[in-house]
Amino acid sequence: MKNILWFLLVLFSYNVFAQEKLEEVQVKATQKGLKKSLKGTANTTLVTSKELLKAACCNLAESFETNPSIDVNFSDALTGTKQIKMLGLTSPYIMITEENVPSVRGASQAFGLSFTPGTWVDNIQITKGAGSVVNGYESISGQINTELLKPMNDIPFFLNAYGSTDSRFELNTHFNKKLSDKWATSLFVHGNARVSKNDMNNDGFLDNPLGKQINVANRWQYANAETGWVSFFNFRFMKDEKQTGELDFDKDKHKFTTTFWGSEINSERFDFTSKVGYVWKEMPFQSIGFQNAFTNHNQQSYFGLNQYDIKQQSYYSNLIFNSIISNTMHKFSTGLNFMYDKYSEYINTFDVSRIDNSVGAFFEYTFDNNDKLSYVLGGRMDYHNRLGAFFTPRFHLKYNAFENSVFRISAGRGKRAANIFAENQNLFASSRTISIMGTKGEVYGLNPEIAWNYGVSFTQKFKLFSKNADVTVDFYRTDFQNQVVVDVMQSPQELLFYDLKGKSFANSLQIDFNIELIKHFNLRTAYKYFDISTDYLSGSYQRPLQAKHRFFANLEYETHIKDKGQQWKFDYTFNWLGKQQLPNTATNPEVDRLLEFSPSFAVMNAQITRTFSSTFEMYVGGENIGNYRQDKAVLGSDNPFGPNFDTSIVYAPVFGQMYYAGIRFKIK
Repeated sequence: MKNILWFLLVLFSYNVFAQEKLEEVQVKATQKGLKKSLKGTANTTLVTSKELLKAACCNLAESFETNPSIDVNFSDALTGTKQIKMLGLTSPYIMITEENVPSVRGASQAFGLSFTPGTWVDNIQITKGAGSVVNGYESISGQINTELLKPMNDIPFFLNAYGSTDSRFELNTHFNKKLSDKWATSLFVHGNARVSKNDMNNDGFLDNPLGKQINVANRWQYANAETGWVSFFNFRFMKDEKQTGELDFDKDKHKFTTTFWGSEINSERFDFTSKVGYVWKEMPFQSIGFQNAFTNHNQQSYFGLNQYDIKQQSYYSNLIFNSIISNTMHKFSTGLNFMYDKYSEYINTFDVSRIDNSVGAFFEYTFDNNDKLSYVLGGRMDYHNRLGAFFTPRFHLKYNAFENSVFRISAGRGKRAANIFAENQNLFASSRTISIMGTKGEVYGLNPEIAWNYGVSFTQKFKLFSKNADVTVDFYRTDFQNQVVVDVMQSPQELLFYDLKGKSFANSLQIDFNIELIKHFNLRTAYKYFDISTDYLSGSYQRPLQAKHRFFANLEYETHIKDKGQQWKFDYTFNWLGKQQLPNTATNPEVDRLLEFSPSFAVMNAQITRTFSSTFEMYVGGENIGNYRQDKAVLGSDNPFGPNFDTSIVYAPVFGQMYYAGIRFKIK
């Protein structure tokens, strides 16, 4: 940390001397971190760049800590990667897109959210329930769309440096250049590393992986208001390396031996995306867009004696035409898309490679009278070489019944092929025997997952003691017609995959209450209730590692902005989680046995930001300030090659308290 503090001091000194030469920018309006519109038809929350600055936000997976719509799982005891949930369902059931192009899917499902640095993000749109048919058929519980910083609007230079007490260090630099009034380009460079070993619970295993990542993106934007043409071209390369396991594990000496247990997860990824659009000059309501994306993702990994390698080459293309019927109250979108995925996948000596491709057509009609009623009715027809031909309907309705209120309903169907190994890689880090109980299906012998999602939502804005306040009540239900069951309830020595035999559903109730206590001092609260049940071979259980009750609170306070942009910002987040169903460990020896349910607990995070000018700010913060840690995060840690070894049962923080500091520097 000494080097980080010295670097911050030097940069601060430079800023003090250079400040008078830099252009001042006065911010007169207060921007909200989270925005919920009363006009949008879908139940969508906009996460602005201001909200992303309220936490360290080192990557996309860590950008939801202050957002009650998304639940962030605690990092497992091995990979240190956080997973997210929406409506109680894990990220494979959420369509995750980047600028409306599918991004985190297939081979990148487990770690893909950590491949987008937080400083690259301009805003995030979170839509609960069935998504739009324009973006595909895979969405079941919702959609998360990330918009990156646009070259035309970005500043010439940005620097962010970060360091934490868990020995994680990051550096982000953005370079932006407007080449003409029509062309602009950006270069994003991100690097991070964790360089020291941490074992806070003294079980002989790393609490966080050692690792390093380099991530580079080059974006080009063209816009011509005279002709109506606009386009984006993006190139990205990412290399990520992780090493974890026992403290004494040396990858050069102990790989694939039983001397010490260890693991490496090495990923390389290349992305190219293009978006070309045209807006009719005489008809600004009519446009056509053509999206294309190519991805090459290559992961080489092993977990003890288990080897897992996967390579995915994907191509995605989407042609969209937007126009109106008679007038702008009646809009429609229609088009065609194509997706191709080539998987080269190996589990030890078993080859489970395959090629998936699909072609589809969609039509979506929107009625919007702005004042009272709007609805979106969409459908798409797809043919998939493994899933066959199928129809996907989606429906959203919004009604403004009273002043400052909105009522929404939605319904829709989703269908997907489960990538059972890529989505459950943490289970490789155990001694469980893997069995697939299916032979007739087209993907790993299993049938596709099919689910219906229904939801209602009501939001009311009002004055309470002369202060702005709002309350939102959401209820969503997901019914699975078929689901690939990941069974860890049968036995602690087995991992079973099979098609659903019975019922599986997820009920999600969320109540939000937000109020501006005093000027610049805001309280955000949420209570969430999840009733999620699946029929396993051994009986019906709650979904493992999912709390039935959760409570969230966030306090934020900002001082008035002074003439030179000077300001203090304070942020505090409280998360309480009720008991969670744990996987079955009843037949383990007592030392490696867990209770049926975890204890309830609370986690607190906080951050303080000092803005010295419109160009320079420093921040310090802490995560898990109460220092709550899970007991027995690694079962069988004394005999990692024995029958009871398991690192996947993580319901709470493993590391304990973590503190960090960083700086942000801009040239405008």
